Amino acid sequence: MKRDEEGRNLTSWTADEAIADRKPLGEDLVIDVCVVGAGIAGLSTAYLLAREGKSVIVLDDGPIGGGETKRTTAHLSNALDDRYIEIERIHGVEGARLAAESHTAAIEKIAEIVRDEAVDCEFARLDGYLMLGPDDPGDLLAREEAAAHRAGLTRVERLPDVPSAPFDSGPCLRFPDQGQFHPLKYLDGLAKAFEKHGGRIFNGTHVNGVEGGSPANVQTQNGHTVSASAVVVATNSPINDRYAIHTKQAPYLTYVIAAKVPRGAIPKALYWDTMDPYHYVRLQDLSDDPNHPEHDLLIVGGEDHKTGQASDHEARYDRLESWARERFPMMQGIEFRWSGQVQESIDGLAFLGKNPLDENEVYIATGDSGMGMTHGTIAGILITDLILKRKNPWAGLYDPSRKPVGGVGAFLKENANVARQYVDWVTGGDVSDAGAIPAGGGAVLRRGASKVAAYRDESGTLHEMSAVCPHLGCIVAWNDNEKTWDCPCHGSRFDRVGRVVDGPSPVDLPPAG
Repeated sequence: MKRDEEGRNLTSWTADEAIADRKPLGEDLVIDVCVVGAGIAGLSTAYLLAREGKSVIVLDDGPIGGGETKRTTAHLSNALDDRYIEIERIHGVEGARLAAESHTAAIEKIAEIVRDEAVDCEFARLDGYLMLGPDDPGDLLAREEAAAHRAGLTRVERLPDVPSAPFDSGPCLRFPDQGQFHPLKYLDGLAKAFEKHGGRIFNGTHVNGVEGGSPANVQTQNGHTVSASAVVVATNSPINDRYAIHTKQAPYLTYVIAAKVPRGAIPKALYWDTMDPYHYVRLQDLSDDPNHPEHDLLIVGGEDHKTGQASDHEARYDRLESWARERFPMMQGIEFRWSGQVQESIDGLAFLGKNPLDENEVYIATGDSGMGMTHGTIAGILITDLILKRKNPWAGLYDPSRKPVGGVGAFLKENANVARQYVDWVTGGDVSDAGAIPAGGGAVLRRGASKVAAYRDESGTLHEMSAVCPHLGCIVAWNDNEKTWDCPCHGSRFDRVGRVVDGPSPVDLPPAG
């Protein structure tokens, strides 16, 4: 499979889209709003604030869309991952209604931006189909339909099967007016529109810390400081929150494969099933690709697991491919395969708003719960209103300080799982000697009382880092699929040689002592 220069799997989006890098921050700045993170949440927020006349900058360690946004499958949907039955149980009928309303509004906002800013990103409206899993009760779809109707999605309907599907789908729910796009093309257009409205983006600018106050201060690794009336941390998992949020969400890896299919062989729609973990499917248009004018790219995802807690990625890709080929036998060879990290909140909805236990005017966007594109756009709408002191009916639903009683079971389960990971401190290493690590591979070594994360590059040179995650001290695990070191507690991830690529850790793995 194709890999980038850091060894991570390329996605189908990165194969045909390169967003121009912006220069790093080169001076101290005083600004209205500083946004940390140039993904869907950060750029949506920055763009909408710039449209309101605020002076806004965006800082990112890497390129635009270089985090989890480029690893999405870019479903734009109001069919929530945790299902309306569960959202209603936890948040009540009114909470479910507001969730449906906000995700619907997010799709509409994306459509509006695409239209107003002439963003060429393959945006399309299409239906979504929720199919019954083989082991799920026969009345599940009827109950989900009723819950969706109570949430205001009255056009959701039960069907005996997916119309014109090339497989026996069985009964399903149709969710009309869903959407899809090419996420990097959308971010490219959104970034340009943001800059047109006076915004500035600085790539290659690592943020070390955020301090709330009046003004708030953002410290960067290159020594420059940004003073701002408000700071928005949109880094998938917030780097400025050590405990509060990370007890209320859990990191999961999800797997994706992509293969060419003859154009027209599969109806263009979004597809999901009710299995746990569930499968999700869409098509990517290849009509502009001169090498594949008669094909679409079929993108299939699933096989989720807790970050840093499984190493059977080949088996997961194999199961995903088998599931897909049973339903789509016209699939050709696998062109791409990759994984992405999602933050699953304990109650199925994102955390968008003021950061708990922080001083005023520090905001976060996290807990995407598998709905990253719409939750990220909701973040833009909601946080813009909060910064501008406007009332927003969704504020309470997404408040990061909320304590939903219905989510207590998930809270206890996930935090017990985290506690068990600290046992790794007293276990042996993955291998007894660094000589057992092959070129291109990594392993954790026991060295006295310490643990070392060791990676051998393709030339045979061994790179050794501390295996202790700087966030809260869990022992990282080698991910041979993405060539990363993954923390099994809260999802911090580091590249082959220890550079941080995903929070909550704001810093790299230190060299082995």
